[in-house]
Amino acid sequence: MKIFADYHTHTVFSHGKGTIEENVKAAIKMGLREIAITDHGPGHVFFGIRRREYKKIRDEIDRMNDKYPNIRVLMGVEANLISLNGDIDVDDELVKYLDILLLGYHTGVAPKGFYNLFHMFGKNAASRYFSSLKTIVREQNTDAMIKAINKYNINIITHPGAKVDIDTRRLAMAAKSRGTALEINSSHGYMTVEYVKIAKSVGAKFVIDSDAHTPSRVGDFGRGIEIAELAGLTAKDIINAEEWYK
Repeated sequence: MKIFADYHTHTVFSHGKGTIEENVKAAIKMGLREIAITDHGPGHVFFGIRRREYKKIRDEIDRMNDKYPNIRVLMGVEANLISLNGDIDVDDELVKYLDILLLGYHTGVAPKGFYNLFHMFGKNAASRYFSSLKTIVREQNTDAMIKAINKYNINIITHPGAKVDIDTRRLAMAAKSRGTALEINSSHGYMTVEYVKIAKSVGAKFVIDSDAHTPSRVGDFGRGIEIAELAGLTAKDIINAEEWYK
């Protein structure tokens, strides 16, 4: 199969090493038809895009689309989950700038109040040492992600299972019902082959992304394609793939 778009890349606006234009030029070199610039939402304490920068990014991406007509450049954001009720750190004022909305469960995020700090991050950390918490946090993590999918128009869930434990089947069923793709992340290696098989069994759709943090990694899909093929996926299961006929 051939991947024609990379919908998860980072730039200097968060913790990437390249500029927007450098990512775009790398995507063109790799023969991609689309690329999304998806730096972290403002709730990320260390790497979040500052609110004042959204218009600057939007203007730069519009300029890239004019300058490079052979590739479509999308403005996105990798939003952060900030509450058990499914709230995210990208509000309507920021969404208006976007072409695509990604969501990930990350640490290093400012949650919505102490209650969510304790339950989202404290209990997940504690579950590494107390097995009695594992089932509890798995269900709460999954519930929170499902609530976010139902509350917002999320295009992609990034690297599900990489940061916290989730119930893959339940999340996949919710994603299918909302038309949200589950990411096979070529950097993290999540979803795993096992997770992909579970999600495929309920009819979920997938996307293979690089999660590039340097221009040299844009369009690097090798690990993701390997996972997809081992799990039995075809291009029909993957929103940014097509059959490669020689």
